[in-house]
Amino acid sequence: MSAAAKVLDACRAKGWHVAAAESCTGGLVMAALTEIPGSSDVVERGFVTYSNAAKVQLLGVSPETLERVGAVSEETAREMAEGALARSEAELAVSITGIAGPGGSEHKPEGRVCFGLARTGAPTLTRQIDFGPIGRSAVRAASVDTALSLLLDAARAE
Repeated sequence: MSAAAKVLDACRAKGWHVAAAESCTGGLVMAALTEIPGSSDVVERGFVTYSNAAKVQLLGVSPETLERVGAVSEETAREMAEGALARSEAELAVSITGIAGPGGSEHKPEGRVCFGLARTGAPTLTRQIDFGPIGRSAVRAASVDTALSLLLDAARAE
């Protein structure tokens, strides 16, 4: 069974709905989930917020956060996940923001991706992973895998 199918089954068992706020993955998490027939009873909505303006307007990310730490940060990932949860009917939301490449800098290298996981009634979790300069497609694929893993762990908890 695919990771996406496992997420759907685990959420379905709890009666949960899922939202996602995606930047560098451009909607690939939602694409993976909605590839599974019957996903509509779990998938609530997705936000593709590639630009900073979209992060602010659609998710309520603070412009001050973006100015202070940038889009690729655990702080921004936290606000993205919390914004997706607040602006949906979901009980669980994941966010992804990163530098898929090419590019990056000394302080924010190519392959750095930050994740947020927000759940109703629980503290928001964040994680930063440096996948390295493995190529744009590989960073995006690894990010989707990580996001699905975070969703699955949350849905199986308790």
